[in-house]
Formats: sequence, C-alpha cells, structure tokens
Amino acid sequence: MSLRSSFKSAFHELLTLSVTMLLLAFAAAAPSLAHDHGFDDDDDDSYAIGLWGDLPYSTLQATVGVPNLIADMNAHRLKFTAHDGDLKQGSNSACDAGLYAQALAFFNSLEAPAMFTPGDNDWVDCDRPSNGGFNSRDRLDYERKVFFSTPFSLGQRKLRQEVQTDPLCLSANGTKVGCVENRRWTVGRVTYATLNIQGSCNNLCDTNPDPDEYNARNAAVILWMQQTFAEARKRHSAAVMFITQGNPGWDQADPTRAPLRDPKTLAETDGQPDGFVSFLTALRTEVETFRRPVAYVHGDSHYFRIDQPLLNSAGQRLENFVRVETFGDNQGNGNNDVRWVKVTVDPRSRDVFSFQPVTVPANRTAVPAPARN
Repeated sequence: MSLRSSFKSAFHELLTLSVTMLLLAFAAAAPSLAHDHGFDDDDDDSYAIGLWGDLPYSTLQATVGVPNLIADMNAHRLKFTAHDGDLKQGSNSACDAGLYAQALAFFNSLEAPAMFTPGDNDWVDCDRPSNGGFNSRDRLDYERKVFFSTPFSLGQRKLRQEVQTDPLCLSANGTKVGCVENRRWTVGRVTYATLNIQGSCNNLCDTNPDPDEYNARNAAVILWMQQTFAEARKRHSAAVMFITQGNPGWDQADPTRAPLRDPKTLAETDGQPDGFVSFLTALRTEVETFRRPVAYVHGDSHYFRIDQPLLNSAGQRLENFVRVETFGDNQGNGNNDVRWVKVTVDPRSRDVFSFQPVTVPANRTAVPAPARN
C-alpha cells in the first residue's frame, strides 16, 4: 500500500471514529435535554414539588423567614418550586426596581427550577400612591422583562417551558404583546401551567380599574387554560395543576377572604365588579370534560386550605377538582411565620396529588421547635 493510500485509509478511520463518538455523545445527552424540556411522557415515578407565595411582606420575612424557607425547600430536593404571586405587601411598599431584583435573587437561590406567576401586589396595586403611584401595566411589562424574558424557568436548574407568546395582552403603551408570564410544562405524566389572574377584582376595581387590560388578559388566560387541557389530553396526562394568584371566590361561605358567588351560576353576588366569572365558567367546563384530577393553586387571601369548592350547574361537587391555597403572610403571628406546601405527585395513584403543610423549623414562632432526643 502506498504512503498516500495508507494516509487516506487512516484519515477515513479517524473521521468514522469522530462521527461515532459525536453520535454517542449526543445520545448520552439526549435524556438530559428531554428533562430540561420537562417532557418525560413515560415517567410514572413519584416526585415532590414546593408551593409558596404572598411573601415576603416585611423586612424580617425578607431577611430571615424567606432565606430559611428557601434553605428548607432546597434540603427536600424538590422537582420544582412555584411562587403564586405577591412579592410584597399591598400598601406602603414601593414597586421599584429593588423589589424585583430581590425576588429574582430569591428565585435563583432555589436549587430546583423555580416558577413564578405575578401577583396584584407587584403590578395591579402598584398604582396606589403608597406604593409609588406607578402605572400598573408598566410594572407588568417590567416583570415580563425581569422574570419572563426567556422560555426557561428561574432557579439554579432551568426547565424549559411553553410560553404564551401570541400578542394578546396590552402593554403600557397600548400595543399588543405576548402574555409571556403564562407558562406550561410537563413533568412525568402531569401537566402544569401558570395563569395571570389577580386579586383586586382582577384589575377591575381598586385605585385605577383597567377594563381594557382585563379584557385582553382574561381572554388570553382562558385560551391558555383551554389549550393546557388540550395538551394534557394529547399527552394522556394523569392530572393537571394550575398555579395563579387571585382567589376568585367559589361560593357564599367565605365573605372575609374572597368574593361571594353563586356556586351554581358562578356569578358574583356581593355587588363588586366580577373579574372571574367568565374564567370560572370556562374552567368548570374543562374540569368536567377532563374527568381526571385537576388542582387549582392560588394565594391572595393568606389562609392555608385544601378543599373542593367547585360545583356543577346542578349544585353537585366536582370530585376531580381540588383547590389549594398557600400560606402567605400570616397576620395572626405577625412576624417571621413563613411556611410552604409540599406536594407529592404520583401519576400512578388515584388522586395523583397529596399535600403536606410544611413548617420551617427555624421559622417557628408561637411554639419553638422541639429539642432533638
């Protein structure tokens, strides 16, 4: 064999080896890429997630309570966490750049992917004079830049999400923009989505009601919710979970914490502007059709509870629907009472979701943590 032929043969062998190694490397990386996108269709393994929100509401909570909570969630090795809105108290606290920078630092100190949906205290109510008199739409535009500028979650480990990029929402200057805070992802065989639904009548009351903004965003939210159910059916998901801020009220039972409404018609009965009835009506239709478990997570009224308040038009309880309200700032203790909710997700189980309130040992207030034996 000539020197030229020998060199040519060696070159081809080296090229073949290089291509083979590249393909093997890509194959090894493929599961990691799939996990980053969150699409583990055949994964029936159980896992845990963490829910929190309406925090921090004070300097003590920001400097002690929330850091303790984050350390506790990190120790539980969660699949992801979700904050259901309200980065601060509703009045006497500025909606300035420092607020969002602080929140971003909190989210990115979480080891697991960190999800967030905006709350009324960090955009709708920013037009209150005591909060700085900001334009509410401007604050939501700003949040979209700070928290939602990429298709990935926050947190030290990122998870790719589907994003509502269609220009359906209204910006501060009146142009149509993507509702990029509305997100969707699937882990195992459960589909999750965030929805921008707010307290303060969903931006139809309080300091400067904005029906144009509400109408655009509400239509987008309903569409995203419906598309989430369609995606879940397409994937044969075992369950769906929605994460949002506002407590829309479900019946006549809770006048101190939520709007009152007729549970059969879902129409509000307390004379206040109703920013939720069209969404709730569309949600009920989807829940009845889906038949599998649906969890609806919200904050807003700071009262931890798990119940089944959604009825059909005949007044029958929809057994596949559960409402979960996270703790939030606790006015009873009034100091560093910061807690979270641990959710165990088991696609093989009948109800898929099980919920556990978690008291952070370092944040106990009325009763100190028990001494170790």
